Amino acid sequence: MFSNSHPITVFKHCPQCGSSDFQTINERAKKCTACLFTYYFNAAAAVAAIIFNNEGKLLFTRRAIQPHKGMLDLPGGFVDHMETAEEALCRELNEELGVTVTELEYFCSFPNEYPYSGLSVFTLDLAFKVKISSLSNMKAMDDISGFEFYYPEEINLDELPSISMRKIIQKLNGN
Repeated sequence: MFSNSHPITVFKHCPQCGSSDFQTINERAKKCTACLFTYYFNAAAAVAAIIFNNEGKLLFTRRAIQPHKGMLDLPGGFVDHMETAEEALCRELNEELGVTVTELEYFCSFPNEYPYSGLSVFTLDLAFKVKISSLSNMKAMDDISGFEFYYPEEINLDELPSISMRKIIQKLNGN
């Protein structure tokens, strides 16, 4: 019923008391029969930037790490605890590209399944249209190996491993 990487399958012990009597309630929750603790596997928040250059081409990054090393992605990442989506996107763009955000506007969101160390991390990926102070001083840092610009309608969606990123591009293209 559940894949080998689904959290219901991977998490075997109660995180509160350590009991192995950690029973599946439904597709997103387990309950410990020893201490009665219920754990819900909720979606993690992540952000993605939609940044165009003066030619109307969209900025993509190349992943430098697993999962999906070498594939295209939109710049962004996970939202940290007690951080807004907007703060996370500004932080991620500075960490990955060394740029400063001057404007951002919410565009859309899509769910995703992100494989990490044998675990499916279910995310809600929020995309923002972003303007930055300058494209000329960008440099690939952190978990990206480079960046490239493409017209959104010319991008090969197979180069984007993430379902949510494909859907963001499709929505940009009016599909």
